Amino acid sequence: MSNTAKIRRQGGAAVFSIPPALLKMLGVDVGAELTLVVDNGALVATPLKPKKRYTLAELLEGSDEMIELSRQAAGWDTGGPVGNEIL
Repeated sequence: MSNTAKIRRQGGAAVFSIPPALLKMLGVDVGAELTLVVDNGALVATPLKPKKRYTLAELLEGSDEMIELSRQAAGWDTGGPVGNEIL
């Protein structure tokens, strides 16, 4: 796909618009970050890898084991001394 864009001044920056079809081809949306490189006189824009977005299932993975560990450790601060602890 070929497209043209006109560079314009906006505040102190020079900007141009990226058509929605090109954004879709890059797999990005407004607000995405791009790495810009000049390669043989061509401007190459590469999307940065987005931060991983976890599903609820991924976030809760291993939580059953944490419940058991919490149960085992529940009395650590209320139990009596078992050695030469300073009270």
